[in-house]
Amino acid sequence: MTRISEFGTTAAGQTVQAVTLSSGALTVRILTLGAILQDVRLSGVDRGLTLGSDKIADYEGPMRFHGSLIAPVANRLRDGRAPIAGVEHRFQSAPGHPDALHSGPAGTHLKVWNLDEAGAGHVTLGLHLPDGEGSFPGNRSLRVTYSLAASDTLRMEVVADTDRPTLFNAANHSYWNLDGSANWQGHWLKIAADAYLPADAAVLPTGEIAAVAGTEFDFREGRIAGPGNPPLDTCFCLSRGRVALRPVLELTGVSGLRMVLSTTEPGVQVYDGSGAARPGNAGGEGVAIEAQGWPDAPNHQGFPSVALNPGETYPQITEWRFAKG
Repeated sequence: MTRISEFGTTAAGQTVQAVTLSSGALTVRILTLGAILQDVRLSGVDRGLTLGSDKIADYEGPMRFHGSLIAPVANRLRDGRAPIAGVEHRFQSAPGHPDALHSGPAGTHLKVWNLDEAGAGHVTLGLHLPDGEGSFPGNRSLRVTYSLAASDTLRMEVVADTDRPTLFNAANHSYWNLDGSANWQGHWLKIAADAYLPADAAVLPTGEIAAVAGTEFDFREGRIAGPGNPPLDTCFCLSRGRVALRPVLELTGVSGLRMVLSTTEPGVQVYDGSGAARPGNAGGEGVAIEAQGWPDAPNHQGFPSVALNPGETYPQITEWRFAKG
């Protein structure tokens, strides 16, 4: 079942629609603002599994990343700079974020997307990014399709193209708490990554690709985690390039409810949410899990490329599968 309703109006007067998809055990709601995954419900569970809000003002303020589809370049670019086709570009940054966090003011999380298509168990949203916006080159078109691939699985497919050489690295930025608790402390986390990217104080990769063995970032066998336990705003290296869809991460709440993330992407950024709070709540309420390319990739030789050229199509598939304990 698919239902379309009006969610509200942005500060600029744009209408935001909500698309609710239901099939089998899952019901999810997607907003045209930011292509936000606003709510995820599992049959028989009396709480939402992702952190959302019913207020557009929250998404235009402190929750601007919650559930959003981040593009054209998720994560950070050091000093807001990167080479494209051998030419260095300088990108616009948001106040307080000189490293062009999540594409700065050009980020797709700030835009109202077009509702291109909605059918039984799926919705497709589209967006055009003009050449030069935020100093990113290329007229770029992108589409994201959310679908209920099975009774227990939500699937996201992102495609994009360009008419000039550019950068493209998309990520869904949902925060998860499977228990409905004040914070995600006590969740069991497992990540199929042998390596991670050490970062500096600005959360930018140093360039080293380090083994997780013997460090606090070794989640290969799974262990209990939570906000600050250990401190996480870390890219885990899953592969050296995009590959076929495969499971890479498991998150299990104290309640026993489990989420398995599968993706085609070479990295997954895990942020413990210590500095992210919904209005009226404290930080650490949920953990952000962002399948994506490696951060600051154009500035590091040997990192998987996030270049997108004319005639190419950017493809990402990410799935979330849910099960009760």
